[in-house]
Amino acid sequence: MIHVRKLVPQGVINLFVHLPLASLALLFHQFPSRKLRIIGVTGTDGKTTTISLIYQILKEVGYSAAMVSSVFAKIGDEEIDTGLHVTSPDPWPLQNLLKKMVEKGVDYVVLEVTSHALDQFRVLGISFEVGVLTNVTHEHLDYHKTYENYLAVKAKLFDKAKIAVLNKDDESYKYLESRIKNHVYRIISYGIRNEANFTPQIFPFKTRLPGEYNQYNCLAAIAATSSLGISGDKIRKGIASFPGVIGRMEKIDVGQDFQVIIDFAHTPNALEQVLKTLNEEKNKKSKIIVVFGAAGLRDVTKRPIMGEIAGRLANFAVITAEDPRTENVNNICNQIAEGCKKVKGKFKIVADRQEAINFAVRLAKKDDFVVVCGKGHELSMCFGTREYPWSDQEAVKKALKKRSFS
Repeated sequence: MIHVRKLVPQGVINLFVHLPLASLALLFHQFPSRKLRIIGVTGTDGKTTTISLIYQILKEVGYSAAMVSSVFAKIGDEEIDTGLHVTSPDPWPLQNLLKKMVEKGVDYVVLEVTSHALDQFRVLGISFEVGVLTNVTHEHLDYHKTYENYLAVKAKLFDKAKIAVLNKDDESYKYLESRIKNHVYRIISYGIRNEANFTPQIFPFKTRLPGEYNQYNCLAAIAATSSLGISGDKIRKGIASFPGVIGRMEKIDVGQDFQVIIDFAHTPNALEQVLKTLNEEKNKKSKIIVVFGAAGLRDVTKRPIMGEIAGRLANFAVITAEDPRTENVNNICNQIAEGCKKVKGKFKIVADRQEAINFAVRLAKKDDFVVVCGKGHELSMCFGTREYPWSDQEAVKKALKKRSFS
C-alpha cells in the first residue's frame, strides 16, 4: 500500500498539520521565548560545534545560558536527551524546554535550527537576537528537491532575527545578503578567504579544534558573541578552552600506534573537510582508512558524491551501514561505491558496521588514520522501522580490543 504521506505534498502537511500543532504548543506554554534572548544557528555542517562554542563563551562571561543541539539540550548542569536522530525538537518538546529555561532563570539560549524545523514551523513564534549561518552545501535534497529551495528555507531564520551572522566565503552569501537585508538590523560577516568583519587576521584566536572548517565554526561563534557586546578577551578565552564535542573529530586511544577518529560527517562537504584535515596531518607514509555509509530513505543523490570524495581523499574506503531503515543496505553501499569507482579509489563493502570497523582497524598500520564517519554521538541505528542500540565509540573499542591494544 502506498504510504498516505507520499500522496500529500509536504507544503500541505506543513500548513494543515505542523502549523496548527506548533500554534497549540505556543499557546499552551505561553510564548516562553519572549522572556529569553535566543541565538539561532543553522547551516548544513558545523551547527553543533558552533552552538557549543557560543555556549562556552556565554558561560565564560558568567551568563546563565542554555543550549539545544543535536547531541542534547543543556540547562545549567542538567543534560536532557532530545531524542534519536533529532536536531531541532518538535514544537511541543521545544516549547516545554524553553519554558523550563525561563523557570531556571536562563538569560541566553543557543538553539540549533534545521531546514526541516524552519519549513515545518517548529520554531514558530521564536524571535532571534542573533541568527547564524555556517554554510549551505549538498544535503536534504530528498526533502527540498533543489539547492535553491534548501537555501530559501535556511533564509527563513533571518526573517525573525535582529542580527545576521553570515559566512562570506560560502556560496550562499550573496543570495542571503540580498534576501535578508531588509529583515535584519545588521549583517555581520566572517571568513578566511574574502574580506569580512571577522577574519583570523582581524580577530586572532587559538583553538584546540583541528581543520579549516573548525576555523569557520570559531569565527561564526566569535562574530555572534561579539555582536552581543562580549569582550574580545572573554571570547578568546572561551574559544581556547573549548574541548570539542562528542563524536566530532573524537580520538579513541587505547595505546594503539595509529589514530582512530570518530566524526559525525554524513554530508559530502563534511566528509571532504574531515579527510582534507587528516591529509594535512598525516606523514608521507601513513594512510587514511575511512569507514562510512549513507542513511536510508534520505538524499540518494549524495551517495556517489560521497563515494567519489572518499575515493579521492582516502587511501582506502570501507563502505558500510548507516541507518539503512527500510532500504536494502547493500544497494546503498553499491550506490556509494559507484563514486569510488569513478575516481578508481580503493574500497571494500562490509555491510555490517561492526565488522567494517573491525576490518579497518585490522588494516591499519603504524601512523595510519582510521576515521569512522556518519554516526558521531548517536546511540542507535535504524534497521527497518526499529532503532537498535549502537555506539561507534564502543564499536571502535571492541575492534581495538581484538587487536590487543590496551
